[in-house]
Amino acid sequence: MRNIIVEDLKQTPLEKQRVEIVERKGLGHPDYICDAIMESVSLRLNKEYLDKAGVILHYNVDKSLLVAGQSEVKFGGGNVKQPMLFVFGDRATTDFEGIRINVEEIAIEVAKEWFKKNMRFVDPEKHVKYQVELKPGSAGLVDIFKRRGKILGANDTSAAVGYAPMTRTEEIVLKTERFINSKEFKQRFPETGEDVKVMGYRSNNNLNLIISMAFVDRYISGEEDYFDKKEKILEEINNFVRANTSFENINIQLNTLDAKGRGVDGLYLTVLGTSADSGDSGQVGRGNRVNGLISLNRPFCSEAAAGKNPVSHVGKIYNVLTFRIAQKVYEEIPELEEVYIWLLSKIGQPIDQPAIAAAQVIMKEKNSIEEVRNKIASVIDYELENIEEFCCDLAEGKISVY
Repeated sequence: MRNIIVEDLKQTPLEKQRVEIVERKGLGHPDYICDAIMESVSLRLNKEYLDKAGVILHYNVDKSLLVAGQSEVKFGGGNVKQPMLFVFGDRATTDFEGIRINVEEIAIEVAKEWFKKNMRFVDPEKHVKYQVELKPGSAGLVDIFKRRGKILGANDTSAAVGYAPMTRTEEIVLKTERFINSKEFKQRFPETGEDVKVMGYRSNNNLNLIISMAFVDRYISGEEDYFDKKEKILEEINNFVRANTSFENINIQLNTLDAKGRGVDGLYLTVLGTSADSGDSGQVGRGNRVNGLISLNRPFCSEAAAGKNPVSHVGKIYNVLTFRIAQKVYEEIPELEEVYIWLLSKIGQPIDQPAIAAAQVIMKEKNSIEEVRNKIASVIDYELENIEEFCCDLAEGKISVY
């Protein structure tokens, strides 16, 4: 029997609260880059370990730092004076029964592939240096992976929380960044870099979006050209947002630090389309939560999910699973207005047997928690019972964690 608690939460659903703040860090943001690359390294290690050992071995590659380089922006195109430095950190198994796994080579190769695929102006050979600090794990944690079985023990005592549904603000913040960083948008506006941050602020039924987006200097001939292009891009974003949401009033601002009359110093210009080429460093875990957002009104887990192993590290598994369960509960039980799911692990205990699994739900008017308590508990129990399949999906990269 699993320890499952279902509670009626007496609070106003977020959609009906007066103030809401939501953030999304986009594709070329230094924090996003760290999350994306380390998760890609994780996926490659899963494949490598399965191919060579038949199982996923111990690793956690959830520590990394992208150290900003130095560049000189110029109208018409500047230059990179010092490359960025990508540091890979934490633990990974390098030997298995005499078989060598070249973790360093894998990490660097994956990072270069990611830059080539996602950052149009970053040459991974020229613009980035790499430092791999992945060491073998502690004996205790490595031993968890030697205790064979379909369900491993948790490698940590850790808590996670997920929720459903998304609010209108959360949905439009997520959609807006993806729209700006879509291939179609970049083809039409090649001067827009991948480093995008969307900050959404809702007051009652009024939406404000403050967007920061790096411009690529090679496409900008001068200050007037910058502001002309910025105006057209802002109009395009306005049209998209208004067509994809239902707020009474919408106000969108773009690159609010810009100041006319100050030349390149007064504009958000980059050489490579990311502030990491000179202005801002990045780190795993400082970016989006596993649902792609930083929602300040919501409870959230402090664990960085990207790069953690998907079969034992509850900081990843429970982080993602809570959102999955919350969505399933919300979809299957129409009497609910809002759902929060909590999972707490105990180190060494099988991951399908959390120390506690709890649901906090806000009921729609004229509905009783007693009518749905058992249904909610059944959904939670089913998802935990089938956690092995869920972990396989994580290991194969079928579920995004940033």
